[in-house]
Amino acid sequence: MARQKSIHDKLTELAGNFWWSWEPEVTNLFRSIDPTLWSQLAHNPVLLLDHYPPDLLEERCRELVLHTSNNRAYRRWRQYMEQRDTWGDTHAGILGHRPVAYFSAEFGVHESLPIYSGGLGVLAGDHLKSASDLGIPLVGVGLFYDEGYFSQHVDPTGWQQELYTEVDTAKLPLRGVRGKDGKPIVVSVETRSGKIFARVRHVAVGRVNLYLLDTDIPDNKDEDRHLTARLYGGDQRTRIRQEIMLGIGGVRALMALGIRPNVIHMNEGHSAFAPLEVIAGRMQEDGLGFDEALRETASSCVFTTHTPVPAGHDRFDSALIDEHVGPLADRLGLDHNGLLGLGRVDPQNHEESFCMTVLAFKLSRRANAVSSLHGVVSRRMWASLWPWRSEEEIPIGHITNGVHVPSWLSAQMRAIYDRVLPADWFQRTGEPEVWSGFETVTPGELWETHESLKNRLINYARRRLVEQARRRGESDRRLAELSEVLTPRALLIGFARRFAPYKRADLLARDLDRLRKIIEDADRPVQFLFAGKAHPADDSGKRIVQRVFQLASEAPFKGRLVFLEDYDINLGRHLVQGVDVWLNNPRRPLEASGTSGQKVVLNGGLNCSILDGWWAEAFDGSNGFAIGSGQTHVDANVQDQRDADHLYEVLTQEVIPLFYNRDADDLPQKWISRMKRAVRTLGWRFNADRMVMDYVRQTYVPAAGGLSCDMHGLR
Repeated sequence: MARQKSIHDKLTELAGNFWWSWEPEVTNLFRSIDPTLWSQLAHNPVLLLDHYPPDLLEERCRELVLHTSNNRAYRRWRQYMEQRDTWGDTHAGILGHRPVAYFSAEFGVHESLPIYSGGLGVLAGDHLKSASDLGIPLVGVGLFYDEGYFSQHVDPTGWQQELYTEVDTAKLPLRGVRGKDGKPIVVSVETRSGKIFARVRHVAVGRVNLYLLDTDIPDNKDEDRHLTARLYGGDQRTRIRQEIMLGIGGVRALMALGIRPNVIHMNEGHSAFAPLEVIAGRMQEDGLGFDEALRETASSCVFTTHTPVPAGHDRFDSALIDEHVGPLADRLGLDHNGLLGLGRVDPQNHEESFCMTVLAFKLSRRANAVSSLHGVVSRRMWASLWPWRSEEEIPIGHITNGVHVPSWLSAQMRAIYDRVLPADWFQRTGEPEVWSGFETVTPGELWETHESLKNRLINYARRRLVEQARRRGESDRRLAELSEVLTPRALLIGFARRFAPYKRADLLARDLDRLRKIIEDADRPVQFLFAGKAHPADDSGKRIVQRVFQLASEAPFKGRLVFLEDYDINLGRHLVQGVDVWLNNPRRPLEASGTSGQKVVLNGGLNCSILDGWWAEAFDGSNGFAIGSGQTHVDANVQDQRDADHLYEVLTQEVIPLFYNRDADDLPQKWISRMKRAVRTLGWRFNADRMVMDYVRQTYVPAAGGLSCDMHGLR
């Protein structure tokens, strides 16, 4: 007779799969055990249980009467894992025996697994979660960064400082993968200067397996043991060594695991070496020539490009390529120029560097941008790869990004969704008709729920501001001031994203007199909350951080404009769930998509944005606010001034008046109507279930079947 599992056994199993992170009932179960410790441990259930051995946990759960909740959560998880009547079972059956392999340099699954930097990684994490919910046969492939991305501290002058802390792998739901012989699976990649080794680690994301390669093992030289220490760290040599391990090593890891994918999906160009390894395998196993193996492999490869900024595409000189990819080229039967030609727009131009994005385009037959406008920009940007085609015929389509609804929807808003939407709405988030019921929410209930989330955000922001100021050694008087900044009664506008110059975090400060008038209006007060990191090598971005930080310390902006350090998933979750308005003002058309505003929509916030990325195809005139008309000027300085003028105008003439237009019950009825329309019209379109379903129907299934596909169908 099998031993009955204890509450500690069940919670340990739940903690070992990130499914818990998008299930409010399970998250609350862990939180209720010890709310203070839960917060201190970055919401890491493995660490939490480490503080509660079985006897102590049993006693604690008995005190809190948690046994029933624990049993229900465990039962629901087992039912989820064993479910076989999913959307994927019906629509993606061809992938069942040979799944999609989704390669990405970063994955933002949860804040307790810090192997992401921002939007690209969080999108990848949401992709895995929706693939899990939909039952899509898919595995993720990435790298394990034991120091992750940096934590951001801002010194008293406002200058960003980067802090790296090594992650304790024993305190994560991370396990080493072993082969049939019981030994850890280790793969290697040859270079002209020796082999690089990596062991394979596993993370469970619902039904999806994520495999991460870790080079910090004794087989490697010191240089290579630290190769996967930091995300986007180091020089060009470090970057290419990471990318051969991700692409080539990733394919070899799948082979060692016995996984032979039907489809290779490259999320950005970092993993573009993967198809080359597949080609080499086909040549060896099936006796194909290089050209034929390339044709067959490319037909099963999907490439998603995210970057409309030229500097965002990895490029390497010929010496680095020969050192690191030369041994693979030898297997492929390619000479040095033949290899370099695969990464050049013009293979005969020996002065052109090797571009990973070019390689990815050449090794895939299905390529897509991440919004409609980004598709236009990408076809124009890469038209020289297909000089015989008109710009409109360039084979780059688009699948607009979306966000994983359960991960970003607050528990309070979910309670409303559960009441007014169909009982199975969470399994059908990509269907428009499912969302129509949101119009039945009473204005008072929606507004009270939003106000509750806003209060939570303000209290959270105050605590973080005090902690940050105390670390900088600021006075007790200043700490007391920060503990009372922001007020629930005032309009709260949030801005949080990477502080790259083209995202223009400081556009609002272009005319300080106009900003001062907005902030000092006693009858219609406005407050701003900023957060975001600059890349460690981006001094221009760091100067923008510094300017915003210093502005927040000066009268009259002090206390009405605040900057929160160390933007991560947890801070982002609070922000998107609590702000009244989400501000986004990139220099059009450089925002490929953007997803933070989509998370705000789910929680009833409104977007005020440049008509770029996803907002260019989302704004309908009454589901948010638009900055400008979508026109661009050839002179960036003129464009910046024009957009700043439009920003001040839309704030003073539309946003602020609408927010403060209240009825006898102090409800902004017209504002609430706009909130409802935003959820109803945008919730189904800009969520990750719809996005993943589009990938399945338009790329994965055709690629798995070897079918031809006109990428114009993706538009």
